[in-house]
Amino acid sequence: MKKELNIAVLPVEAGETERLKSVVADTLKVDRDRIFQITVVRHSIDARNSRIRINLSLEVYIDEKPDQIPKPVFNYPFVGNKKPVVIVGAGPAGLFAALHLIEIGFRPIILERGKQVSQRKKDIAAIHGAHLINPDSNYGFGEGGAGTFSDGKLYTRSRKRGDVRKILEVLNFHGAQDEILVEAHPHIGTNFLPRVIGSIRDTIEQSGGSYHFNSRVTDLILDDDRIKGVVLQNGDKVEGIAVILATGHSARDIYYVLHKKSIELEAKSFALGVRIEHPQELIDKIQYHGTNRGKYLPPAAYTMVEQVGDRGVYSFCMCPGGVVVPAATAPGELVVNGMSPSHRGGKFANSGMVTEIRPEDIPKEFQRFGIFAGLEFQQAVERNCFRAAGESMLAPAQRLADFTYNRKSSSLPDTSYRPGLIPSNMCDWLPVFVTARLREGLIKMGKKSNGYLTNDAIVLGAETRTSSPLRIPRSDETLEHLQIKGLFPCGEGSGYAGGIVSSAVDGERVADMIGQLFKP
Repeated sequence: MKKELNIAVLPVEAGETERLKSVVADTLKVDRDRIFQITVVRHSIDARNSRIRINLSLEVYIDEKPDQIPKPVFNYPFVGNKKPVVIVGAGPAGLFAALHLIEIGFRPIILERGKQVSQRKKDIAAIHGAHLINPDSNYGFGEGGAGTFSDGKLYTRSRKRGDVRKILEVLNFHGAQDEILVEAHPHIGTNFLPRVIGSIRDTIEQSGGSYHFNSRVTDLILDDDRIKGVVLQNGDKVEGIAVILATGHSARDIYYVLHKKSIELEAKSFALGVRIEHPQELIDKIQYHGTNRGKYLPPAAYTMVEQVGDRGVYSFCMCPGGVVVPAATAPGELVVNGMSPSHRGGKFANSGMVTEIRPEDIPKEFQRFGIFAGLEFQQAVERNCFRAAGESMLAPAQRLADFTYNRKSSSLPDTSYRPGLIPSNMCDWLPVFVTARLREGLIKMGKKSNGYLTNDAIVLGAETRTSSPLRIPRSDETLEHLQIKGLFPCGEGSGYAGGIVSSAVDGERVADMIGQLFKP
């Protein structure tokens, strides 16, 4: 018989099969030899108290062996002769839209401004080594999108709009680790993600879909209020029954293409700040209450949020055992981001620390840009950061406590940021209202998390690409743009998602709607 059991155990009990079997046998009051198999359905850590527990949801098989439950297998039929749908962008929104279009009988044509994932690695290496940025192939642009070389976190709080479980199963089907189906906060890791992205490409191409790399969209083909296709930078035209815009939050040029066509855009809130890096050992001690982490607990993560006035200050994209990377998408700008490999074994932990920016917060000198005020402000901060770095990929940096209390740092600690650091008083180039909010928020966080606010940690700038300052408005009913029939804004760049999973879910929703409106 099969028993379902929810249980909280010590880390060592969760980490050693025989010890877990004994605990389960005692809990169920059965002889341990009667237990044939224990399957972990869900796994999470409860570190709220000094006695850390692992919460497990288990399936326990007693006196019988479990039936072999096959992994989900997805059917991707050949669609090479089916109606074409143009997808602009090969990030998670675009890729999952393509996969689902294939499932329901459409042929996806994927246009990606950057390169294949394997070729992107060379351009990323050039950023670190020669401080050269290819504006079409970098940490933000290229096959797989920004998430490919930026950690691969799969956790989302948004579960109302789609099937999150299916997204994880599709990733697992294409080579992601089995653990992502069990962990409460699943994570693939930047070392595994390129292989998963390559496997998804194989599926799409074998099913009759097509990819076009180095294919940046520069114009739209419109017929009154309906879109017919797009124009590429080389003049080629690509047409389809619908166009999905899944360009990501850093593709600023697409907003100007839309504006030139008098297509409506909306200003929205975004966030901006810095990235903070601590020794991972210190974060472990804070989060695990001084407990030696040992081999049964993973590198600790944290989430922090405070209100400063009526604006939020919060951690973003926390990367245990990770590294800080240069994530600008154009020369003359400096942006930092964080990522972790699957094992999260690095000696540092990093996290964005940002504050909410609403349209009314944008300084007056940027208001002359109208709808693009937030975009221009965001870009100005990145350019200020680049100048503070001596016009290089070196990151302006300051010790955390010094930044918080407005003191100059006479030296800087070691860092994972490979291009290197340059000492900087961050308030000299960050907007005053941003640094003021960050400092007040950090003081509050330091009071609640003893040891966090330390000069053993550093602040690096600037963290600006949490989301886009613009939204491309669409109908709640059909998901099409409010003005242009057949144009489907999708994912982070359109303002309808935030992260890999929510973007993938949005891609599937848009594909579903195309199926309803156009019929295979």
